[in-house]
Amino acid sequence: MNWIKETVLPKFKAFVKIKEPEEVLWVKCKSCSQMIFHKEFHESNNVCKSCGYHDHMSANERVNFLLDPNNIENIIIPKIKLDPLNFKDKKKYVDRIKDAQNKTKLDDALLVRYGFIDKMPVVLACFDFSFMAGSMGRYVGDGLIIAAEEAIKRKCSLIVIPSSGGARMQEGIFSLMQMPRTTIAINKIKKENLPYIVILANPTTGGVTASFAMLGDIHIAEPGAIVGFAGRRVIEETVKEKLPENFQTAEYLKTHGMVDIVLPRSEQKKTISNLLKTLTFYIN
Repeated sequence: MNWIKETVLPKFKAFVKIKEPEEVLWVKCKSCSQMIFHKEFHESNNVCKSCGYHDHMSANERVNFLLDPNNIENIIIPKIKLDPLNFKDKKKYVDRIKDAQNKTKLDDALLVRYGFIDKMPVVLACFDFSFMAGSMGRYVGDGLIIAAEEAIKRKCSLIVIPSSGGARMQEGIFSLMQMPRTTIAINKIKKENLPYIVILANPTTGGVTASFAMLGDIHIAEPGAIVGFAGRRVIEETVKEKLPENFQTAEYLKTHGMVDIVLPRSEQKKTISNLLKTLTFYIN
């Protein structure tokens, strides 16, 4: 039997052994197809230096990018029942959530943190598009309400960075109810005269756009970000007209008064710091 242990078994183990994923050294730009060294791409905050395309950032990357280090506090969003409708399409909803949790290491599509931007206190709520396209369900709605409550309690500014496909269809009416819930939460911020800034990342669409995302005191959009409610094809079929090529882009919205600033990531922290100084000066 020694020949089985010494010859056959090692070969069999080598055959069935799962290979470790290779380290990603290069990233291909989704806009210009330029190959970018991964470290250089990360250092430029996921922005292509060739064409300026702003790729997705994870919620954790957003937090570390904007907030001052060493003083970041996690704001806990209580866990809820995962699947109120026992929803199933090609796959069970609970399985989709678990897959997304394993992939992103997040509980859901939103992170809420308390910290400082140039020593000015803020509550920051960041979406993660990698988690089911950043869709808004009850957990996200709860998170935004908690973020608003924390900002009021701490008497500080609220900054929200949406990147979302809209309402989460697997939660049906429960998802749609997050639109009025989050709107009410933002109205409470406004009643307290606290600054509310929205940074529109690519994409921001559907019920997210139709609620809290377009209620900011100041709307900042990242270059090339798609911001809108319905999709381009749906609108064209409804109005029976061909829409402009740049329709629903950040630049188009700025031209038509829906966005205040189109701002690259390299300038975001400094500009937001200046805005917070101005807004809080008049409040105080």
